[in-house]
Amino acid sequence: MCGIAGTYRWPDGKVVTDRLTGALAHRGPDGAGRYDHPVGDAEVCLGHRRLAIIDLSDTGAQPMVSGGLALTYNGELYNAPELRAELAAAGVRFCGTSDTEVLLEAWRRWGTDCLPRLRGMFAFGVFDERTGELVLARDQLGIKPLFLLRRGAGLAFASELKALAAAAGGSLRVDHAALVASLLYYWVPDSRCAFREAEKLPPGSWLRCRPDGRVERGRFWQLRDVAAEGRERALAGERPDVAAVVEESTRRHLRADVPVATFLSGGLDSSYLTALAARDRPGISAYTIGFRAEDARFEAMPDDLRHARRVAGRFGIDLHEIEIAPNVLDLLPRMTHHLDEPIGDPAAINTFLICSAAREAGVKVMLSGMGADELFAGYRKHLANLIALRYQRVPRPLRRGLSRAVDRLPVATSRRGYRSVRFAKRFLSFAELPEETAFRRSYTLYDQDELLALLDPDLAGAVEEVLAEHADIYHDNDLDDFVNRMCLGDARMFLPGLNLAYTDRASMAASMEVRVPYVDVEVVRAAFAVPGDRKIVGRQGKAVLKEAAASVLPREVVYRPKGLFSAPLRAWMSRDLAPLVREVVHDGVLVNSGLLRRDALARMVAEDAAGQRDYSKHLWHVLTLEYWYRGATSGVRSERSLDGM
Repeated sequence: MCGIAGTYRWPDGKVVTDRLTGALAHRGPDGAGRYDHPVGDAEVCLGHRRLAIIDLSDTGAQPMVSGGLALTYNGELYNAPELRAELAAAGVRFCGTSDTEVLLEAWRRWGTDCLPRLRGMFAFGVFDERTGELVLARDQLGIKPLFLLRRGAGLAFASELKALAAAAGGSLRVDHAALVASLLYYWVPDSRCAFREAEKLPPGSWLRCRPDGRVERGRFWQLRDVAAEGRERALAGERPDVAAVVEESTRRHLRADVPVATFLSGGLDSSYLTALAARDRPGISAYTIGFRAEDARFEAMPDDLRHARRVAGRFGIDLHEIEIAPNVLDLLPRMTHHLDEPIGDPAAINTFLICSAAREAGVKVMLSGMGADELFAGYRKHLANLIALRYQRVPRPLRRGLSRAVDRLPVATSRRGYRSVRFAKRFLSFAELPEETAFRRSYTLYDQDELLALLDPDLAGAVEEVLAEHADIYHDNDLDDFVNRMCLGDARMFLPGLNLAYTDRASMAASMEVRVPYVDVEVVRAAFAVPGDRKIVGRQGKAVLKEAAASVLPREVVYRPKGLFSAPLRAWMSRDLAPLVREVVHDGVLVNSGLLRRDALARMVAEDAAGQRDYSKHLWHVLTLEYWYRGATSGVRSERSLDGM
């Protein structure tokens, strides 16, 4: 895991590349390098920051240059041993043991045809001195980020958006449509970027820059096609061995020449991975979190520590417990900076603090259970949307009466919150809507009218555009399985846009590599070959994964109620962050610029304080957006100010 950057036919390419690479120092504290070469009347420059994981010697240093090819690469290839053996049999001689060298030689032999053969997480740039072409590529599922900035025939790229923004010297413009999307979702979809001139290279794609200025793009992997293939496998009666696939993926993800540990929340996904990892690495370390007792009580949070301790004791795991009692006033702006774009999920703080503690203990690699919920239908929203279909058959007068009764219930008092009431209100907000709208509403923060009431009226068109984009992506498949349609939507939007994004930024801020064995191409193929009625059985989500895990884990861990890798937001909002909320609502940059309406925000604060509605997540995201926008507009001109010039 590293930080990559570079320029192609860009003015002052060496200076800009050094600036880009310097901004990524936290991603790779073990080494730095730069390569440059003429391209016509210009040049290409590749930069690299190294976090040494496999082949710690200089033979793994980057940019790696060999036989007219230069490579800067961020990631891990879990099938590198097989590719190495195949290449060696064809006569390739290797100097070291790094997967970087395997990737470079695979590219030399197969070019873009090597991309579908790569099993891992990656973003890289490879330059061919013979043709003068630079190719950028990103892994199938968008685990690793790659941001681009194009100007004329020139291009700059980096692992983080903040590096491009700094190198651009304040000339980037904030994209307010992306901010609208951020408000809707509490993250920026992978199809959008917070700055207008920048973009994200899509998952499973490549981009080729030619010396004559032409740019060519291609796709080597489509999640939609994998889901369609899975449907055909299911119709043919194929039943994938989920246990075997997950076990094999976990074993591959343990490959490293440095210490490896795991996240262990005490829930199914992390417990299963940790138990499997302990088979290969007896005594492996695991890290878990707890919260201040008063915060956990107020939030009515489950006791995850008890389950994590049970798993650790059973499998001989070295468990490290970290209490999350952060100074959120200090951490909020820090995390907003590291996350690159406005992401309103407080789980990023948990990830950063866990990774920081593990890094201090000498760990460089951690395994995470990220992705299992999206692929195997483990979120409450998946079950809730299925229940909504049945709820719609309840006579309308009964539904109206229930809705009125729940609407009158408080979500909290001054002493505690009521999770069941919050869930009921949330369910009723989408239970009678059409399928795609209900699914979107089940995990986004606002309905259309609420979002329009919050925003500058001039942004109404952006709201329509963002909602239409969600509908287009959701319907872009031929699946006839409602559960797998939801899983596909999550894997295309929710997973890369939020969970993989904050995991990468928060972990790399602590110079830690996080690997995600569930987000593996073979696990994904198996997941979409499982029919929806085997993913949700009765009221059990992730049923097929639970069946697999039950042969390894105690049943009380496998079948316990789902927990959340989140934070006690209501407690923080009512205590630590209350003064900041008031400041942002009444005198923040967002309201003073007219982007957000002060009266709508004030109404949210009042209803939340009175316990009528739970707006803690909404207000937390407003804070993250405020801090991000302050940073973006202090050195970057906004779209609005430029439009007026």
